[in-house]
Amino acid sequence: MNPSDREQRVLDRIERVRRRRAEVKENRITLAHGAGGKATQTLIDAIFLEAFRNPLLEPLGDAAELAVGGSRLALTTDSFVVTPLFFPGGDIGDLAVNGTVNDLAVAGARPLYLTAGFILEEGLPVAELTRIVGSMRAAADAAGVCVVTGDTKVVHRGKGDGCYINTAGVGVIEYQGQLGLSGVRPGDAVIVSGPIGEHGVTVMLARGDLDIEADLVSDTAPVHGLVAELLACTTGVRAMRDATRGGVATILNEVARTADVAVVVDEDAIPVRPEVRGAAELLGIDPLYVACEGRFVAIVDGAEADRALTAMRRHPLGAQSAVIGRVKADPPGLVLLNTAFGGTRICDLLVGDPLPRIC
Repeated sequence: MNPSDREQRVLDRIERVRRRRAEVKENRITLAHGAGGKATQTLIDAIFLEAFRNPLLEPLGDAAELAVGGSRLALTTDSFVVTPLFFPGGDIGDLAVNGTVNDLAVAGARPLYLTAGFILEEGLPVAELTRIVGSMRAAADAAGVCVVTGDTKVVHRGKGDGCYINTAGVGVIEYQGQLGLSGVRPGDAVIVSGPIGEHGVTVMLARGDLDIEADLVSDTAPVHGLVAELLACTTGVRAMRDATRGGVATILNEVARTADVAVVVDEDAIPVRPEVRGAAELLGIDPLYVACEGRFVAIVDGAEADRALTAMRRHPLGAQSAVIGRVKADPPGLVLLNTAFGGTRICDLLVGDPLPRIC
C-alpha cells in the first residue's frame, strides 16, 4: 500500500531531519544527554565521533572488534551511576560486572578480563563499599571472568552519589561469522531475549519517591551463556545489542538508522510482566524505553527465526524469548509499532530526560 500524499510529506520531513548533520545546540550538558535518546545520540555523533572517528569506532557497537596477533578480541568500557546503590535483585557492583560482560557477549565474544575503577564520595560507609565489592566478586565468579586491574579516587562529600564504577572488559571472539547492524536486511526477525523493563522500573520504585508497590526485582544477569547457545545453533544471527539505556526502542531505532531499513514491531508480541506494565502505566512511561540489564535484542535471518528461538528458550535466561517483529525495506530509517488497538505509530527515540538514571 502506497502512502498518501500527507503521509509521504511527513516521511520526507523525517528523512530530511534524520540526514541532517548532528549538532549539539545546547550550551551546557544536560541530563538528557545521558538518557540514551536523541540528545545522547547527537552528543555522540557531533562531539565524540567527530573527534575520534576511525574505522574501529564508527560501528558504535557495544564493543569494538580488534585484530591482535591473529586473534579477534572485543574491547568495551562502561560507567555505572545507579541510584540507589542497592535495589531489589542487585546493586551497583553486580550491575557493573554483568553490564560489561553483556557488552562483550553481544559482540560475539567470550568474556575474559575486567577492570574496575571506583570513584568514591567522602563519607561512604566502608561496610557499603565492602558489600559492593563482594557483589562484584560473586558476579565475576559466576560469569567466569577476573578483575585484573583497577583504580580508586575519592571526591569531596556532596560531589558524588556515594560510589561510581567504571569498567573495561576484554573477551575473545570465537564466533566465525560477522555481526553488525550493517548486515541487517529486509525479512530478518527481531527477537528479544525475555521480558523487558524490569531493571528500570525496579530501580525507580526502589528510590521510594513513588507510592507504588510492586513485586519486582532487577533482571541484572550475565547473558553470555544464552548468547553462546544462540550462536551455536545458527549462522543466521545478523546482530545483537544489549538493551540498557533507552531500552529496546533505542536499539530498534539504531537498527533502522544504521541498516537503512524499517523495523515493524507488534506490541502484543513484546514480553512485559504485568507488574512492569502496571507500574509503567502509573508512571506514564512506555516499557519499550525502560532499561534492562539482562536482556538483549537479536536480529536473525527470518528463515532461522524458529531455530534461534528454540535454542534461546532452552536456556533459563531465554525461556521467555519472543519474536517481536520483522525488518522491512520501507519506510527506511523508521520503527513502526503495530499497537494492541489495531493502529500503527512511529516509535522514535526518546526526547528529553523522561526517566531517572538507572544504570
